[in-house]
Amino acid sequence: MTTAQLSMVHLIKPSTLQKGKPPVLFMFHGYGSNEEDLFSFAPELPEELCIISVRAPYKLEPYGHAWYAINFDAEKGKWSDDTQAIGSRDSIVTFIDEACTAYGLDSDRISLLGFSQGTILSYAVALTYPEKIRNVIALSGYINENIIGGNPLKKDFTKLKIYASHGQLDQVIPPQWAQKIPSILTGLGIAHIYEEFPVGHGVAPQNFYSFKNWLQDKF
Repeated sequence: MTTAQLSMVHLIKPSTLQKGKPPVLFMFHGYGSNEEDLFSFAPELPEELCIISVRAPYKLEPYGHAWYAINFDAEKGKWSDDTQAIGSRDSIVTFIDEACTAYGLDSDRISLLGFSQGTILSYAVALTYPEKIRNVIALSGYINENIIGGNPLKKDFTKLKIYASHGQLDQVIPPQWAQKIPSILTGLGIAHIYEEFPVGHGVAPQNFYSFKNWLQDKF
């Protein structure tokens, strides 16, 4: 399908449904990658899903893109630009609304799939706007509470379900950061699964089949 001229560059795999508005899965890649990365999963995922893989807005040199800057400072060490991250969070929400309108998608059946920095943004979107998101597949990331808008304790998360996973040997995002996810989600009353796999900063085959099976049960 030819992509519409929307606010963010993206790739799209249409749903096979012939009637009604199809459910949609939005994909958000990691730091330094692009919209083609996670899109390789698309042929293996449920056919009824429309799949849209989105390019992050900040260009990196010599190639790749990012949702926000990661800076390295002699005094502060490694730190993330939360202001840029919040901007990307809200740009994603705007794009989701645009895409659902442009492609005739079911705005009540929106799922997100992120990897690394894309996962951090997926959490931020879902926990800030839980009324918009039905499912999140959160791979190799963590929850940055600084980029979540409003008070999560006052929000209704009854429709939101999350699959989270992490590599036990991840040297980019420490497993200890991801291991805080279950307690945070439990505290918010969010139905979730958290799994770890004996890999580094990546998606093992058993990890892929695990989240694929989890997603198939949602439709």
